[in-house]
Amino acid sequence: MGITVRKIIKQLDETRRENGRPVEPVHRVAFVAAVIENPYPEGYVDDLVTLADELGEEIGELLGPACVELLGGEVEAFGKAALVGIGGEVEHGSALIHNLRFGNVFRSAAGGTELLPAAEKVGLPGAPIDIPLKHKTDAKTRSHHQTVTLQLADVPRPREIVVICAAADAGRPLARLASFGAETK
Repeated sequence: MGITVRKIIKQLDETRRENGRPVEPVHRVAFVAAVIENPYPEGYVDDLVTLADELGEEIGELLGPACVELLGGEVEAFGKAALVGIGGEVEHGSALIHNLRFGNVFRSAAGGTELLPAAEKVGLPGAPIDIPLKHKTDAKTRSHHQTVTLQLADVPRPREIVVICAAADAGRPLARLASFGAETK
């Protein structure tokens, strides 16, 4: 059994100015999303892991390398998300993205070693989803803690899941907080 893909969405955001100041170099965030048919049947299913294990690598291969390619440069921060349509449950999206067979593909493509931060929820078509990003090799790098939002007009439809990989080429635009642990005690 494989996934059934309705569409692939690729979006690249470039921030050139923040708070009236130039952002140099330009801050880039890439999103690659697959809108798939929810592979889980309607109603409660006890075992979500077996199917997620079967599909994880396929979804990861579809999204992870494409996200890195779309960014067009070195990935410094990354994250993932699942937006589940009505008729599904948040646990369906969680099963697909909290699966090492999915995550390892994206992590490898990005050259990362940290766990991918994640968000998942159920939403109507057009619902936004906020995706947390963290540094790919050191989750304590504060400058790279950021949240990016993806909103797509016609997804997810009922019985669909939008699986998303997001990657940034830098930390937050104009980041200037002290490094982790720098606070006085």
